[in-house]
Amino acid sequence: MPAETEPSTPSTPSTAVDSRELIRLEQVTKRFGDNTVLDHLDFSVDTGKHVTLIGPSGSGKTTILRLLMTLTKPDEGTITVDGERLFPAPEKQVREVRKKIGMVFQQFNLFPNMKVLRNITEAPVTVLGLSKDEAEARARELLELVGLTEHIDKYPTQLSGGQQQRVAIARALAMRPQVLLLDEVTSALDPELVAGVLDVLRDIARSTDITMLCVTHEMNFARDISDQVLMFDSGRVIESGPPEKLFGDPDHERTREFLSAVL
Repeated sequence: MPAETEPSTPSTPSTAVDSRELIRLEQVTKRFGDNTVLDHLDFSVDTGKHVTLIGPSGSGKTTILRLLMTLTKPDEGTITVDGERLFPAPEKQVREVRKKIGMVFQQFNLFPNMKVLRNITEAPVTVLGLSKDEAEARARELLELVGLTEHIDKYPTQLSGGQQQRVAIARALAMRPQVLLLDEVTSALDPELVAGVLDVLRDIARSTDITMLCVTHEMNFARDISDQVLMFDSGRVIESGPPEKLFGDPDHERTREFLSAVL
């Protein structure tokens, strides 16, 4: 295997090459009552790769992200991140592994009582122990990346939905995660705001070596940024492949049905 590479800072152009497995789910099962959302799921994501999960609502895509964020726990199976067990594992280890993962949610989840700058610096200072000056320097760099430098002293309520989501992206990147999880990040936005947020994410995908795991119904975006696309149905991966194959000539009839409905 190629040598392990360190993740770059979010605004540093990537020169990394495919290196190693970063995320692995083995025989992961998740049930909610009588509903089996994930059914003995196996899949992995390599460092620096952009993997998109597509499929109908209720097929288990967002549940995978919630498991990686430790917002819920699997009923069976194991989850490993960067060679360390995330589940099952002692709580102290879970907290340390969790620091390697950032997530941008459907809703922006910004702190309404904090201005943009503090929204981005709060976690690096309190969780990572960065100095205020270092955290603010990182925040300013990221606000430039997402095109919001002039809004640094505003409260979230003074921003549009698209601007709030870009702050949320900067906040996730401020923790310097090895993997960024994106959960339908444009679904709460007005249609005219979607393009701006997707353009920011395209820039991040093209200019950094951060690993991305994305759930989206924006198929053109998935086609643009993905190294691999996984089609989910009933808690299982029924087909996977590079976007040109999966979108252009899918093998599975269920994939063809899904794509004909959303494209």
